[in-house]
Amino acid sequence: MKNNQINYIEFKAADLEEIKMFYSKCFNWVFTDYGPSYIAFSESGLDGGFEKSDLKIMNGALVVLYHEDLNLVKNNIIQFGGNISKDIFSFPGGRRFHFLDPAGNELAVWSDK
Repeated sequence: MKNNQINYIEFKAADLEEIKMFYSKCFNWVFTDYGPSYIAFSESGLDGGFEKSDLKIMNGALVVLYHEDLNLVKNNIIQFGGNISKDIFSFPGGRRFHFLDPAGNELAVWSDK
């Protein structure tokens, strides 16, 4: 993995079983379940996942960048005009945080370190 490159994309869905069936049948994506609220996919050209959400989906895609030093990149984002929308948290496989760029787009940065 390389720092600062798009590494993963995340979508939201109300019904994970329905969305898993749709993408596996239509596009042959392969899924891995991570509990009742998250499924990851592969075999799509770029790995990603679906997070269960009961909220109305406004912008369903979350672009996820990789960086080995979350604190360094988080400080750079703040220094250059971005805002942290979800602070660093752990998940199975690593840690990540979300941020808003100066235009209001939400992205995330994750690390396995």
